[in-house]
Amino acid sequence: MNQELMSKYESLKAYFKDLGKVAVAFSSGVDSTFLLYAAHDAIGDNAIAVTASSCSFPKRELNEAIDYAKSLGVRHFIVESEELEIDGFAQNPPNRCYLCKKELFEKMFALAKEQGIDYVAEGSNLDDNGDYRPGLQAVAELGAKSPLRDIGFTKSEIRQLSKEFGLPTAEKQSFACLASRFPYGETISEKKLSMVDKAEQFLLDEGFKQFRVRIHGDNVARIELSPSDFPRMYDEAFRLKVYDKLKEYGFAYVALDLKGYRTGSMNETLGL
Repeated sequence: MNQELMSKYESLKAYFKDLGKVAVAFSSGVDSTFLLYAAHDAIGDNAIAVTASSCSFPKRELNEAIDYAKSLGVRHFIVESEELEIDGFAQNPPNRCYLCKKELFEKMFALAKEQGIDYVAEGSNLDDNGDYRPGLQAVAELGAKSPLRDIGFTKSEIRQLSKEFGLPTAEKQSFACLASRFPYGETISEKKLSMVDKAEQFLLDEGFKQFRVRIHGDNVARIELSPSDFPRMYDEAFRLKVYDKLKEYGFAYVALDLKGYRTGSMNETLGL
């Protein structure tokens, strides 16, 4: 193991020891799983996990969060966070993520206080600094800690250490909440969130690892795949299988994005 990387990990553990007690915002993703593991490694039962449950958070992710926290032996709390009830959220403005994160972390801080904990930590890393992420503004305003960014972890380093420690998320695909599949200004509804969730679950079940199903209007699906997965879509039988399945979920049109998968593609329309 790279000694410099292990030194970073020891710095992360020291960070948690300085906090004493912490509530980790835990989504079961690559970053938050690593963060929770490190917190538990550093301060044991003084670290708790908090997961938000909502219609924009797939059930599979919630179940994975529950299973991992249980396997680690961490106290795990689930807070209900119904984004569609947040004023302005459903209209999907460019600051949608800010509105969501502010409401979510206020609930997490309230729960932490009930448990006698002053600090809430979230899992953004250095790579998150390069994209439009208004949610990080809410994190900063509320005083949440960002240990991975503070110490300087990249996504690649997190995956490397996750593999070293045998974490189940070492090679897990990156995930963002389902609301990020909508163009800014288009109304987000529970029905359309469900359509996207079912479409992405189908592609996961078919073995795809890194992709997005973006929804445009009420019934257009734009699939982003890693370019290496394009040839699979060229097979006529499989292509029609995908089309028929997404049509079953409510999509009338299904398109393959020729640029391929990339994070934050909806931000490309903002001109930032």
